[in-house]
This record gives sequence, C-alpha cells and structure tokens, in this order.
Amino acid sequence: PVGRRNLDLDGPDGAIEVQVAPSNGSLSATLRSLFPPMARAPAEEPVAPVDLSGPRERIEGLFHTLAERDGSDLHLRVGSPPILRASGSLTVLEEPALSAEEIELMLRATMTPRDLAAWREDGDADYAYELAEVGRLRCNAARDRLGPVGVFRLIPTRIRTVQELGLSAEVQALCQLTKGLVLVTGPTGSGKSTTLAALVDLVNATRNDHILTIEDPIEFVHQSRQCVVTQRQVGVHTKTFKSALRAALREDPDVILVGELRDLETVAIALETAETGHLVFGTLHTTTAASTIDRIIDQFPADRQAQIRVMLAESFRGVIAQTLCKKAGGGRVAAYEVLLANHAVSNLIREGKTFQIPSIMQTNRRAGMVTLNDALVELAESQQVEPKEAYLKAVDKAGLLAMFKSRGVSTAFLDNG
Repeated sequence: PVGRRNLDLDGPDGAIEVQVAPSNGSLSATLRSLFPPMARAPAEEPVAPVDLSGPRERIEGLFHTLAERDGSDLHLRVGSPPILRASGSLTVLEEPALSAEEIELMLRATMTPRDLAAWREDGDADYAYELAEVGRLRCNAARDRLGPVGVFRLIPTRIRTVQELGLSAEVQALCQLTKGLVLVTGPTGSGKSTTLAALVDLVNATRNDHILTIEDPIEFVHQSRQCVVTQRQVGVHTKTFKSALRAALREDPDVILVGELRDLETVAIALETAETGHLVFGTLHTTTAASTIDRIIDQFPADRQAQIRVMLAESFRGVIAQTLCKKAGGGRVAAYEVLLANHAVSNLIREGKTFQIPSIMQTNRRAGMVTLNDALVELAESQQVEPKEAYLKAVDKAGLLAMFKSRGVSTAFLDNG
C-alpha cells in the first residue's frame, strides 16, 4: 500500500524511512539507490600444495641425532639452532639458526591434517610421530612471541622392565591386584610414562586379562602378550579422558591406565572404577606421596570431600612418587618414594590426617614403604648420584642433611656453595 513504512535494518544509524509509491518500479529503484550492490570479494586462488619432503628429511635427521646422542627431547625455536636435552642438560647443536618458515614447514611435515587444523585453530597441538629407525616421539607444537615452537620427546622403542628400573618387589606386587587405584606421580619429565609402561608390561606378561589404556597421545606401544591390550588416544579414538573412562566400563577391561587425571570428573570416575572391581593406574604432577592424596581430595568441593576421603581410603593401593637425578658419570636415575596402603594409611586418609603419612612411611620400611629422603640417601651412599644432586632434588632438605651426617655422607658441597 501507498504510504510510509519504517524498516529496521538493525544498522548503526537505526531505522530508515522508505516511501512506498504507487509505481511498481519506484520502490525497487529507491531501495537500489539506498543500498547499492556490494562488490563481491574476489574468489580466493587455490593454495598450491607445499612440498614437505625436504623439511621432513631435515627434521627426521634431527630425530636420528637425538637418538644417537641418547637424548630425551628436541627443541625448535625461532632464531636459535636446534637444542637437545640429554641427561637432563640442554645442548645447542652446531647448526644454523632456524627461521619461522623453516620450523613451520618441519612441524607440518610431522602432522596429520587434523593436527595441523588444531594447531592453527588453538595455537597448540599434542600428537605422536613414528619413525621406524628411531621410535615414537611425543610432539608438541605451539607458538610464542617469535613464531612457531616445537618440542619432541623421544619414546624408546623397547619398554624397560621393572627390574631395570629398580622397582621393588612390593611395587611389582601392585600389578597383581584385581582392583584399586595405583598412582605414579612426579614433575614433568621425571619418567612417569616409563614407569607406567614397565608396570603395564609386567601385567601383560604375567596375567591373562584385558588391558585398556587411555592416553594423550599414545606413547609406548604394547603388543598383546598374555593379555589383550587396547590403546586409545584422546582426540583421535575418543573425545576426552572422562568420556573414554565412562565408556571403559562397557568394554570389559580388567586393568585401565589413565594417562593423566586432569580434572575433578576424571578423578571421580577413576575412583568409582577402582571401587567396582578394576585395577586403575594413573598419573598426577605431584612431588610426594602425601601431597598426592591431598591433591586428589582438594580437587573436590568442600561438601564432597568427606565422601571422597571414604572412597579413596577404600580404593587406594599405592603411590610411586619419582624424581629423576643426574647420575654420577652420565645418564639419569630415578629416586622412588613409595607409599603403600595399609589400615593405618587408610584411616589417616579417611580422617583427613594426611600430614601424618610420612611418619607411617618411616615406621613401615619393612613393608616396602620408602620416603624420598631414604631413596636419595641410598643413591648417594651407593655413589650413583653426587650428594649435592641428592640435596637439590630433596623436598625436606634439612631432614636429608641430618641423614647425611648420621650416615657419614659428605656434605662438603655446602661449603663450596
């Protein structure tokens, strides 16, 4: 109809009044004058595929160097040559400094399209890369203020045995349990994955069960031996740790390995799973056995903590808290703090008196419990590590010095700073 109408175009200037005239063509002409057609963006030209054969050959050469030098990690940083970590120390390779473009191409050469999309969208990507002559690598691609960043952790192709790692008979006995929660803890780069792989390998060799691992990404590859082994990678075979753990109860597992107990819900499901007749292995980034118990409980709201203490007291079986030390003469060796469940430990967890756990550990050495200071003193006495290195790795440094003096271990390093 003829007249005036307000058209709310939801634009910055509000509504625009348009006069509707009797002529059939005048309205469209008026609108065309008000809103000229937008220029179409030129079609994007197809991106030419990039030849990654050269970057792939270059980064695989660095992986070979990492393995040949018995290194654990490779770092790629813009403006710096490649950097290796071996025996805990960083070494800059005698190569030209890397540009942002060189690192980006080398990273892309190790990525699947899914990994590349995640990196471009989030700025971070965790994935695995396998090289036949070297082994598997746990990869992290990121970005910093200078550009792309890459860190690669070499996963040995051969799984070390519990005997090679020096794990006690009491720790090995945890692998024969039919249910409960066993945790391997320690700071990043302390060898938790190696210890867990050895424990799972022992289960695989001595039991006739179904082992299910949930990891991000899959590190050590376990071939089915006496057991059937199923390995799932978060983000590839399942969405999250908690969704995979929920689904695990319908997959007939006997032993479940959770690569990382990251959040409250994952911890809660792991505790429930351990209570319902499954042996659950998991990891946390804690430095001592007692702090591991506190970390689990403190993740929950105050009104749930009493219930969680009861659940943990019933399902907890042991903690192996490890710290890597530089070995005298080269290499590294782990110091293991071991807490095993007994009636006293369960009661302390239930009553919220975890601060008394170190005392229980000291009085139960014959049962296989070991404090970190005990482990460090033993390594120093056997001359596997220098006393100064043991002192640097200790949490209770005053207690360690007292043990050194009582056992005749030299503390001359204190005089030398």
